[in-house]
Amino acid sequence: MSGWRSRAGSPFTREKQPALASRGMVVTNHPVASSAGAEMLLSGGNAIDAAIAALFTLTVVEPMMVGPLGGGVAHIRLADGRHLVLDGLSTAPAAARPDMYRPISDSLPDYQETEGLENKVGVLAMGVPGALAGWCKALAEHGTMPLGEVLRPAIRAAADGFRVTPYLRGAVIDAAEDLSRDPGLAATFLPGGAAPEAGTLLKQPALAESLRLIAAEGPKALYGGEIGRALAAHMAASGGLITIADLETYGVAGREPVIGHYRGFEVLAPPPPSSSGVHMTQMLNLLEEYDLAALGSGSADTIHLLAEALKMGFADRAVATADPAFVKVPVARLTSKDYAAERRALLRRDRARDWAPGIPQAESANTTHVTVADSSGNIVATTQTINSLFGARFSIPGTGLIANNYMFNFDPHPGQALSVAPGKRVFTSMAPTIVRKDGKPVFALGLPGGLRIFGSAMQAVINLIDHGMELQDAVEAPRIWTQGHTLELEPTVAADVAERLAALGHQVQRVKHIGGGMAAVRFRDDGMLEGAACWRADGTPVGISGGLARPDVRFNPEVGRR
Repeated sequence: MSGWRSRAGSPFTREKQPALASRGMVVTNHPVASSAGAEMLLSGGNAIDAAIAALFTLTVVEPMMVGPLGGGVAHIRLADGRHLVLDGLSTAPAAARPDMYRPISDSLPDYQETEGLENKVGVLAMGVPGALAGWCKALAEHGTMPLGEVLRPAIRAAADGFRVTPYLRGAVIDAAEDLSRDPGLAATFLPGGAAPEAGTLLKQPALAESLRLIAAEGPKALYGGEIGRALAAHMAASGGLITIADLETYGVAGREPVIGHYRGFEVLAPPPPSSSGVHMTQMLNLLEEYDLAALGSGSADTIHLLAEALKMGFADRAVATADPAFVKVPVARLTSKDYAAERRALLRRDRARDWAPGIPQAESANTTHVTVADSSGNIVATTQTINSLFGARFSIPGTGLIANNYMFNFDPHPGQALSVAPGKRVFTSMAPTIVRKDGKPVFALGLPGGLRIFGSAMQAVINLIDHGMELQDAVEAPRIWTQGHTLELEPTVAADVAERLAALGHQVQRVKHIGGGMAAVRFRDDGMLEGAACWRADGTPVGISGGLARPDVRFNPEVGRR
């Protein structure tokens, strides 16, 4: 199938093809990282080994998106059927305070902006990193390979180099002004003052040394060791807040996924401080009473309902979804079918409306995602980031490691559910999602894209369940997004549909793409694994089939002799 046409007549052309395999599937947003994960599976490792190898390699080949100094969420389904969420999101330093920034606006679209961009660029934008702790914990507790072996592909890519893609070159060009101010980033990504051409071999020797140190010492290299001391020293010299004590006291949080129920399927996604589990469930509950299949994918009626559901979800998210250690999040209320019915009664099919929160008061688009499955039943869907493109746009001298700007995810206004507080975890839209039916996994998916993540993941779930799309079409299909200010539409949403949406009162805006590259795996009834990545990134599925020889096979030296 080369594309898909909805009942409403909105076509789109499939740009990539899926992979099919029997023994394992790795889908990441870079072919070298997918290869690293496949290398672990081919060596006898499991899905956790493969996912962590892929993430470390993405640190090298997708450095604008992810790294050990970032943070993220891993949703793991173990072979015995258990699901767990490892929360390695960044936290605010102990010296952070609610009024540390000076907001420039109290309303969208500039609500998150501050004077001097201090919450976005530079040392005050960096949160205490959790990615390395999360990756190492997942590997130590659920993997089968030693850290040093899992790190080999990443070290190789950093030391020997990899070929720059047009996607990476474009990211460097977009961030060049800020990158040029940091000696380490300028030397790596702006050699001779310009972004490297696509196809150029890019080596990162300092990063290779840091990865070797992590391979030798484990997470303590950052959380109190040499890399951590270098980070704290840079902070102290530059007016930053993170100290060795912040690093030494950081801990990964283990959580249980939120389980939503939609048309006979179970949709499992992370709980707060991630928005996805609560608000995907909330929105799917709202939409369940509408016959989206009959309305058709890409139709004005369907998009209107999706937009109203998104606005409703974001209205509640703004006051409810925060670090549960600091804010009591009414998960049961928000995810109940009764609450959905109350909100549905207010929805108008013939008119867009503004939505206020239905409960009392209680990020950046540059991320990456990895989805891996092995033949034993282990599944990893993990979304990781340094938050914005090239994070806070500085590196820790001598390490090749890029700082996150996770403090941008906090509300810069004091007194809100999402305001800064010492030790508070950032909230996130990350949506590493696993869907089950009759207790068995049906598909797993996730994507980067900041605020647009969980809405895009929800649309993929609807594409698969309601519209019966093939996996490749479900991840590539046109997306929409809104949180109430404008309704964003990708280019392949039909022009007449956009006109009807405007007539319903939506403020329509065309954008090049919504969210980033989705990585998905489907678990087919015949036991095969299907992997798909979309056109919005360098995503590549790599499947593993075949295997070792039969145990009784032996070489017969007489065979083949003359």
